[in-house]
Amino acid sequence: MKKILQTTILAGLITPVVVFAQQQIVIQNPIVATSFEAVVGNGIDFVFKIAIVLAPLMVIIGGFILVTAGGNLNKVNQAKNLLLWTAIGFAVVLLSKGILAIINQILGVRS
Repeated sequence: MKKILQTTILAGLITPVVVFAQQQIVIQNPIVATSFEAVVGNGIDFVFKIAIVLAPLMVIIGGFILVTAGGNLNKVNQAKNLLLWTAIGFAVVLLSKGILAIINQILGVRS
């Protein structure tokens, strides 16, 4: 019984591979940028989008740790450090977009 079950599972896993192998697979380039400036800009935009999601989440977590510290100085310091480094990290991400815009303007690069 165990052998039949293993054979059935293996056949179920191999069948889609055989069916899709008959079709032509085209892999497109995920980096659609054509210049170094565009690659850097796309990278900064990607990090910026992640920071937009993570910064408020980290502030909520830091606030939760601070509220539930119950007078424990280690927890209070942990929450303060988390909030401080979240603010510093988000400021760096915001400044990176601004610095990129300034450099592009100085060099005359058109986006």
